[in-house]
Amino acid sequence: MNQPSLELQIQSLPDNPGVYQYYDKDGKILYVGKAKNLKKRVASYFNKIHDNAKTNVLVRKIFTIKHIVVTSEQDALLLENNLIKKLQPRYNVMLRDDKTYPWICIKKEPFSRIFPTRKMIKDGSEYYGPYTSFKTVNTLLDLIKELYPLRTCNFDLKENNIQSGKFKVCLEFHIGNCKGPCEGLESLENYQKQVDAIREILKGNFKESLRNFKITMKELASEMQFEAAQKIKEKIEVLENYQSRSTILNPKISNIDVFSIIADETMAYVNFLQIAHGAIIRSYTLEMKKKLDETDEELLELGVVELRERFQLTSNEIILPFALDFGDKIKITVPQLGDKKQILELSERNAKYYRLDQLKQIQIVDPERHTNRIMAQMQKDLRLTNEPRHIECFDNSNIQGTNPVAACVVFKDGKPSKKDYRHFNIKSVEGPNDFASMEEVVYRRYKRLLDENQSLPQLIIIDGGKGQLSSALKSIDDLGLRGKIAVIGIAKRLEELFYPGDSAPLYLDKKSETLKIIQQLRNEAHRFGITHHRDKRSKSALNSSVETIPGIGEKTMLILIKHFKSVKRLRLTSEKEISDVIGVAKAKKIYEFYQKE
Repeated sequence: MNQPSLELQIQSLPDNPGVYQYYDKDGKILYVGKAKNLKKRVASYFNKIHDNAKTNVLVRKIFTIKHIVVTSEQDALLLENNLIKKLQPRYNVMLRDDKTYPWICIKKEPFSRIFPTRKMIKDGSEYYGPYTSFKTVNTLLDLIKELYPLRTCNFDLKENNIQSGKFKVCLEFHIGNCKGPCEGLESLENYQKQVDAIREILKGNFKESLRNFKITMKELASEMQFEAAQKIKEKIEVLENYQSRSTILNPKISNIDVFSIIADETMAYVNFLQIAHGAIIRSYTLEMKKKLDETDEELLELGVVELRERFQLTSNEIILPFALDFGDKIKITVPQLGDKKQILELSERNAKYYRLDQLKQIQIVDPERHTNRIMAQMQKDLRLTNEPRHIECFDNSNIQGTNPVAACVVFKDGKPSKKDYRHFNIKSVEGPNDFASMEEVVYRRYKRLLDENQSLPQLIIIDGGKGQLSSALKSIDDLGLRGKIAVIGIAKRLEELFYPGDSAPLYLDKKSETLKIIQQLRNEAHRFGITHHRDKRSKSALNSSVETIPGIGEKTMLILIKHFKSVKRLRLTSEKEISDVIGVAKAKKIYEFYQKE
C-alpha cells in the first residue's frame, strides 16, 4: 500500500487530545508532541514558515505522522514524557541525568534496620526519597544516629531466636550506639517507638521528636538524673540546629512542591523544592537541552511531570511562576507576594546558580560551545539576522572642545581584538561637533574596509543616543551598506538601545550577558578614546613648550613632563629639582626661560 500524502494524514487526524509522532522517510522517529486537539496542532506545523530554523528543517523531514488518542490533556502530557524518554527523538528536549537516586529504607522486620539503598524491593519495607544525592542521605542518617541508638547488624531478630540466646551483643552495644535487642536488652515496643519518630523526621516533621525529648529531659531532671538529662538536651540541640538550617519562613507551609525555570537560547533549568512542615526536605535542578524554540511554559510543564515521576512526588499543591494545567487533582498556586512568593524566588535563585555553575564549567572545558551560546543569545536579544561574531563600537572624545578624536574598538566572538582597534583624528570638523565627527569616522572606517576588501562587522554600536546614531547612518547610507550591517546606538546611564527608524528604545535585562558585552564594548571604546585624547593633549602642550625653549629638545621635555606630570608644575619647580632630573646645564636654560615669562 502506498504511503498517504501528508495532507491526507493530517486531514484524517481526530479533534481529540493525544500524542503525535513524526517519522522521516527511513522510519526514524523525529519528534513527539502532545496536543489538546491533534488535528489543529499538527496542521499548525505545515501552514506557516516558523521563526526557528530547526523547526523548518524538522517540517521538511516529516514523512509519516502517527498518533495516540487519550482521554485528557493531562494523560497526553504523561504519555508524551514517557515516549520522549523511551524513543529519544532527535528534535525533542533532551532530559539530562536519568540515573537512579538513593532512598532511605526502613526494613520490614522485627527491630527494623534503617539504611541507604539505590534499589527498591517490594517486600513491604518503607522507602523515603529518592534523594538527590548521597550527601543528603548521609546527613539525615548521621542525624538519626545521634538521636536514636539503632542496630546495624543483619541478624534475624525473631522472638524465638532472641529467647534461645542465639546472638551476642557486638562492639556497637559496648560503645553506646545500640541497646542490644539481640540479647533481649531492649523491648520491641520501645525500639519501634524510635522507628516511628524517625519516620516523622524523614517526612520533615521534627515536632514530635522534639516534644518527646523535652518531656524525657524534664522527667530525668526531676529524678535528679542530670547526666542523662544533659545527654537528652544535647540531642534536642542537634535536632533544633538541623531544623533551623532547613526552616524557611512559615512552618504552616507543608506538603507543597515548588517549581521554577530559567532558560537561555540552548538550555533550560527546572528547579524544584519539596517543602514539608516549613522546611526544605529536597531540592534538585533538572537540566534540559532545547532542540526547537520551546517556550518556558512547554519546558516547565515537561519538567514538572518528569520530576514528579522521578521523585515520586504526591503533593496536591504546587507553586509555579505561571499558571499551567495538571488536572483537577493538583492545585496550582502562582504567588504574587508573601511567604510562598519568597519560596518561589528561592527556587529561581537555585536554578540561576546552577546555570551559572554549568556555564563556568563549559567556559573552561569547552570554550567554543560557550562562545556559540553567547553569540546565539546576542542574536536573539538584539533581534539580529546574523550572529554578531564581529562587532565594532565607536566613541567620540573632545574634552572642553579641544583635540577632537574618535575611537573604534573591535570584538570578535565576544572578546576584544586589540590589534584591530583604531584611533581617528577628526579632520573635516571644526570645534566640538559630536554628530559631524561621528559621521566622518564611520565613513572613513568603512570606506577603507571596502577599498581594502576587508571583512565587515555584523554589528556596529554607536556610543550615544539618537543623534549620533542618525549621523552614523548617513555614512552607512552613503557607502551603500544599509541592510548589510546592523547598527544600534546605546545611550548613557539608562542603557537604552536605539534602532534605526524606531523611536522606542530596547531595554535589556540588567544581568544579561548581551548587555554586559555591550557595556564592555562601550567602556573599552571610552577608555581607548580617552587615552588617545590625553596623549594628544599632552603632546600638544609638550610641542608648544618645546618650540619656545631654545636648546631643549622634545626628548628632554618628555622626560620632564613624565616626571613633573604637567607643564604648569614644571614652571613652578626650582632649578635644583629640574637639574636632579636632566642635569645642571639644561635645567638652567629651562629655569631662566620660565623666569623671564
